[in-house]
Amino acid sequence: MDILETIMMDYGIAPLPVDAAETMAYVPFQQCGSSLYSPAQSLEAGTVFPILDKPFFGSKCQGGRND
Repeated sequence: MDILETIMMDYGIAPLPVDAAETMAYVPFQQCGSSLYSPAQSLEAGTVFPILDKPFFGSKCQGGRND
């Protein structure tokens, strides 16, 4: 028995809601502007485009309770 089957049997949790709707994603093309990260900085940030650099702060996103 895999972990998904165990969770479904033990907790009654389904992997998807019963009324899940189909969705469509729109991802615009990135424009190569004049501002791009260097290769080293791109690897660190996970993107070559500075406008897409959105750092993850983890617990700090909970209204300042864990500052």
